[in-house]
Amino acid sequence: MRAAILWLLLAVLPITGSSGADRTYSNPVLVDVINIEKRNWDLFPGTFGIGDPSVLFHKNTYYLYPTGDNRGYDVYISSDLIHWNKGPRIFRTNERGAWAPHVFYNNSDQTFYLYYTVNRRVGVAAADKPDGTFEDKGSLVPNAIDAHMFLDEDGRYYLYYAEYPSFVIYVQPMETPVQKKGGPLLIIKPDRSWEKRPYAVTEAPWMLKHRGTYYLLYSGGGANTQDYAIGYATGKSPVGPFSKYPGNPIVKKGDGIFGPGHPSVIKDREGQLWMMYHQQKDESRGWNRIICIDPLRFDKHGTLHGRATRNRPQPVPVTSGR
Repeated sequence: MRAAILWLLLAVLPITGSSGADRTYSNPVLVDVINIEKRNWDLFPGTFGIGDPSVLFHKNTYYLYPTGDNRGYDVYISSDLIHWNKGPRIFRTNERGAWAPHVFYNNSDQTFYLYYTVNRRVGVAAADKPDGTFEDKGSLVPNAIDAHMFLDEDGRYYLYYAEYPSFVIYVQPMETPVQKKGGPLLIIKPDRSWEKRPYAVTEAPWMLKHRGTYYLLYSGGGANTQDYAIGYATGKSPVGPFSKYPGNPIVKKGDGIFGPGHPSVIKDREGQLWMMYHQQKDESRGWNRIICIDPLRFDKHGTLHGRATRNRPQPVPVTSGR
């Protein structure tokens, strides 16, 4: 059995100064090239890099959970969202296709919940710390990928995911982080031209709430192509109905950017929104991905704006006091 070969390359420009205003970084912030097991090679032929990042902030530390070698998940740890150190393996599986993890901290029971995709189903595991070993609590949704847990201000839980292989996005109301409440509701499906390049996909949901409006970020198009991109839809309820923004996609290829997608969103100390996402390394088709971070912002009209960058210095997130 061939052992997995892992190595970590940090691609960050030198940082100078002492405050967020005079320090810079440049994408990518994390490149980890992985040899996956032969049994998964039919799913992911070619060079393989980490992608599908989910980021969590807990006790002054950031934790990044990406798709890795498809046998489980590793955590990457940072104090500033720019420099990442590889931590322990938090979840292992003997099945195929461990993809797109999302870790959610539930303050009411002080438990971390991992929503995993394994063998094209969504399940949940739990741990008492963000870099601990997560214990499997069972399956939640069959024929599904890319789960994201959202806790609304009223204390209600909602699990968003993409049905597989239709790539239609659903929301499942939850009684608790591990217990469903009623049945799932269809949110959006791939019906725009940019979502159909080269095949119809809407996936990787991530929910934001801004001034009473719900913003569902999602990715569309082929995830292994340069046309993969990010759009959003808005609604007045976490279960919809949702309307897609007519200016989609808001983050897309161009100017040396290829296939930006699958974002998670985090705030820095000043409240600035940042999307942690992946890009394709080049225009070739495959899974040669790199992890990047760029700002998101709402304008005065409530329109969400974002842009992918690479090899361009820009101010770092503000993650410490001045």
